Amino acid sequence: MNAITLPLMEHFYTIQGEGFYTGKAAYFLRLGGCDVGCVWCDVKESWDANSHPKVGINTMLQYIKEAKAQMAVITGGEPLLHHLDELTALLHQNNIETNIETSGSSPLSGNWDWICLSPKKFKEPLLEVIEKANELKIVVFNKTDFEWAEKYAALVNEKCILYLQPEWDKSTQMLPQIIEYVKLNPKWKISLQTHKFMKIP
Repeated sequence: MNAITLPLMEHFYTIQGEGFYTGKAAYFLRLGGCDVGCVWCDVKESWDANSHPKVGINTMLQYIKEAKAQMAVITGGEPLLHHLDELTALLHQNNIETNIETSGSSPLSGNWDWICLSPKKFKEPLLEVIEKANELKIVVFNKTDFEWAEKYAALVNEKCILYLQPEWDKSTQMLPQIIEYVKLNPKWKISLQTHKFMKIP
C-alpha cells in the first residue's frame, strides 16, 4: 500500500463550494488525467496525467492530517481513471470521510462515503456509477441541458439528491432559467459555485 502513487495536480484545504456539502471544510486532492474533455472546463491543465508529479498515498494522508481535515474530496480531471481502493482504505483507516467528484465515465473504484456524479455529454457515465451516486449534479450550459438532466434523474437511485448548477460563465443567462425550472420541478435543487463568490480555491 505504501508504494501506491497517483498523479497529483494540486491539493488544498478549503470550503466545499458546490452541491450537498456546500459550506463544509474539506481537503481537496485533484488528480491529474481526464479523457472527457469538457469545452468549458476550468482546470484543463489537469487533463494530462503525465504533467503532474506522482505522489504517494501516505504523503496525501499526511497533507490531510496536518490540516486536521475530517473530509477528503477526490476530484480531477477524472479521478476514476485511477484505481482508488487503496487510497480510500487508507483514509478510512484514519477516520477521514471520503467524497469523490466524478463524471462517472470510468469504472468505479474506491470505497466512498459520498459520490457526486456530474455526467458530461462528451463521454457518458457508466451505469455502475449512476446507480451508486448520492448526488447528481448537472452543469447547465444551455437550455437543452434540462432535458438531458431529466435523462439521468430517471436513472439514479431514489435517494440521490438532484442539483442543477449553472456553468459559471453562463450564470447570468442560465440562472434565471434554472430558478424557473426548479420552481416547476421541485425535485431539483440549485447548486451554485459559492467558492468563487468567496474567492477561495
